[in-house]
Amino acid sequence: MLADNAYDTNAIRELIERQGAVPNIPSKANRRWKSCFSRSLYKGRNAVERIFCRLKDYRRIATRYDKLATNFLGAIYLVAAITWWL
Repeated sequence: MLADNAYDTNAIRELIERQGAVPNIPSKANRRWKSCFSRSLYKGRNAVERIFCRLKDYRRIATRYDKLATNFLGAIYLVAAITWWL
């Protein structure tokens, strides 16, 4: 489970572990106990977050003008192709 350091609480970490996943959350600066943290996995999370931010630059995607799911998915495909091409 990848998350931002805003989610660095014992309760959230225990919930993730109870569900059978391993939390990969960077520790806050004021935390005494530092947990294990993989920077390479966290970089992948950042890449996915940047892709979603690029998609939301297009107003049609951010506000979801399309009523039908197929039209919305088509708009996402179109925007993804344009951002990949540019």
